[in-house]
Amino acid sequence: MSLRSMMFIAGEPSGDLLAAELVRALRPHFQGLRFEPRLFGAGGPALREAGVQVVEEMTRHAVVGLSDVVRSLRHYRRVFHRLLDEAGRRLPEAVVLVDFTGFNLRFARALWRRVAAQNPVFGNWHPRVIQYVSPQVWASRPGRARTLARYTDLLLCLFRFEKEWYAQRTPGFAVEWVGHPLCDRHRDQWERLRREGFQPKPPPGKKEPARVLLLPGSRPAEIQRHLPVMLEALRGLRRRRPLEARLVAPDAELLEACRALLPAEGPSIRLQTGGLADAMAEAHLAFASTGTVTLECALFGLPTVALYITTPWTYRIARRLVTVRHLAMPNILVGEEVFPEFIQDAANPENLARAGWELLADKARRNRLAARLPAVLEELGGPGAANRAARAVARLLALPPVETRAPATAPATAAPQG
Repeated sequence: MSLRSMMFIAGEPSGDLLAAELVRALRPHFQGLRFEPRLFGAGGPALREAGVQVVEEMTRHAVVGLSDVVRSLRHYRRVFHRLLDEAGRRLPEAVVLVDFTGFNLRFARALWRRVAAQNPVFGNWHPRVIQYVSPQVWASRPGRARTLARYTDLLLCLFRFEKEWYAQRTPGFAVEWVGHPLCDRHRDQWERLRREGFQPKPPPGKKEPARVLLLPGSRPAEIQRHLPVMLEALRGLRRRRPLEARLVAPDAELLEACRALLPAEGPSIRLQTGGLADAMAEAHLAFASTGTVTLECALFGLPTVALYITTPWTYRIARRLVTVRHLAMPNILVGEEVFPEFIQDAANPENLARAGWELLADKARRNRLAARLPAVLEELGGPGAANRAARAVARLLALPPVETRAPATAPATAAPQG
């Protein structure tokens, strides 16, 4: 295949980072080409820094829940058609859709229809479409797996069980398990676990203040719904023992959103952006929004109380669609409640404070939690996710192979092949 240009679409900050890591891993494969392909698309600062021409800034408008989607519908419709026209004008040989499935799956379908409507004599544009990160079709609406198989040429999965899930339902669909990028982003911690094994994190000493980490989410709507509940739970814990609280936000804008929700009077909370690894390593307990950050907490062995609150309308619809028992990813991966989690009305200050106290005060409870965390880490695949993803894309596009050193893996697990 002659690769002249590639298009990337990443609609959220997490996808922007994931796409940028893939771009950097792909660049060695471009060295054997006559010309380096032009890279363009939609995303945010990480993709731009990786050398991609960002024609649409999307990460500032990330939404969660149906009500947020409805309010942003006009904006996304405009972006959708702008990107579709941009693809039709530049004719990329490959289109990489990163996470953001509600938008990206519709884009893949519209792109397929535009290609099919070409002039049959002069039309010779047949882009390969790659979806990076599987939608959670195994949690709700499994029929979307067939739609994904119809409109995409390759699916790159983060979790091992996903490849088998698709093989049973969409045989013939090209699905590769590449592992989770968290193992690279926290490689020092991964290597420490390889050397020392997984040790339960000790509880705070009797005269030591308990260090509690607040991780309310990566979107403004999540912060508005989660942080007030976390603060009340923190207040309940403080009645039992001295605490030091720290809140880590993904960026400065979200940090200000957190600051605006803090009470004018009351115990201080340390606020920061960045430094999440150090914060997790030092903390005794975390309150966290369900999502990728709960996997990071698992990697650091940090006892965590997970929660998720959405709008009543979204929750009522989700209850009809979601088939999995848990929302926190560590719990999904092992099929049981490793981290206590509370959803919607159950995510109240009393429940959170009670669960937090149990994790702080009950050493046996902490040890049982720690005993299940290695099983979570086995599902992540080890360092090298971006390189494995790049090799899978290179095979699809017939790009020159690149010799890479096999990444180290934790004992008791094997990295995905490829």
